[in-house]
Amino acid sequence: MMTPETTLYKMYLQILKEELMPAMGCTEPIAIAYAAAKAKQLLADSVKSVKITVSGNIIKNVKSVIVPNTGGLKGISAAAAAGIVAGIPEKVLEVISQVSDEQKDDIRRFMQMIPFQIIPGEGEEQLDIDITLFSENSSVRVRISGSHTNIVLVVKDGVVLHESGKISTLAGPQLTDRSQLRVEHIVEFADQVQIEDVKELLDRQIAYNWAIAEEGILHPYGASVGRTLLRMDGSSLKTQAKAYAAAGSDARMSGCELPVIINSGSGNQGITASVPLIVYAKEKGIAQEKLYRALVLSNLIAIHQKTGIGRLSAYCGAVSAGCGAGCGIAYLEGADFRGIAHTLVNALAIVSGIVCDGAKPSCAGKIAASVEAGIFGWQMFQNGQQFYGGDGIVSKGVENTIYNVGRLGRIGMKETDKEIIRIMTDC
Repeated sequence: MMTPETTLYKMYLQILKEELMPAMGCTEPIAIAYAAAKAKQLLADSVKSVKITVSGNIIKNVKSVIVPNTGGLKGISAAAAAGIVAGIPEKVLEVISQVSDEQKDDIRRFMQMIPFQIIPGEGEEQLDIDITLFSENSSVRVRISGSHTNIVLVVKDGVVLHESGKISTLAGPQLTDRSQLRVEHIVEFADQVQIEDVKELLDRQIAYNWAIAEEGILHPYGASVGRTLLRMDGSSLKTQAKAYAAAGSDARMSGCELPVIINSGSGNQGITASVPLIVYAKEKGIAQEKLYRALVLSNLIAIHQKTGIGRLSAYCGAVSAGCGAGCGIAYLEGADFRGIAHTLVNALAIVSGIVCDGAKPSCAGKIAASVEAGIFGWQMFQNGQQFYGGDGIVSKGVENTIYNVGRLGRIGMKETDKEIIRIMTDC
């Protein structure tokens, strides 16, 4: 029995609290803005130049996405300028959520007047941002690594103010060990979690992510994947689930200034793990408590898959979240551990290997495909069908298949990631 007193219960609850954070805009440019705002906070004088070293995956995920509250600007320089000119570092991943029209003009002027040096990083860390601001007589360096808010180094005028391992309010969160996540335990936790322990967290996820999904349906953003799906087959519940999730990404990738609740460091993944379940619960009149429990399950299964892959890679995170959403929908419809395990394996057998080529409008299409696979994985199980161990990367047992997918994304697709980045930077 998993009760609030047990270690696993406390761990799983803490993981949800760490992962379901609010963010406005794509989290990679926002992480740059956060680092820049932190550096500016410590630099008393006017900025004269900016030096930024970033890992390839940061380049990949910042290149094509609009930085919110900048008037449509894209790119590393725009994200950093927004943080320097208008950032409020205390708001973390909502660091540029309060930007006036005057400040938007200031951001553009700053980019025109101040020289930026942007250097591709050479290390192995997939998520790495190292920014130094120079004034006439001073400098401040801030480095974020490993996760979007994890500040590992702060140096002012050659003096180290913070370094990983030292206690500091500047340090990012030390994440709870995810190695104890198991699908069977996640189902048990979803069944037994005290609703008051997750209600506030999930109410915020429902409110934020549904709002941006509706925004993407109501207005044309990006390639309007969500709106297109509804035009094609709006009467189908499955299509509605795909469409609203895709629409949230349509809006978010194209500069919508509404916040989202992220999952595994990604707003797209947060939208994908939650919105399809909200659609199903609304359409079928499912009780709110059941929706809460299904969201717990979907979010944790998405996190579990991403743990082995890593925050950023060539493996599209929408797959993990879409397969998690399929499991959440299965739970809404009464599935037990066996049904959920088969749903996940079936879905992963279909869509594992969709590549991540950065944050941009086509993410919405990948979200739709992944949610489709998640739901179809459940429908296969309902019809007595499954993929078996030995079929490609599928192994007997859900945990073994999750391990294989993690190995594929983290190790097998490492060279793929480098080639994607080379292709993107040659464009």
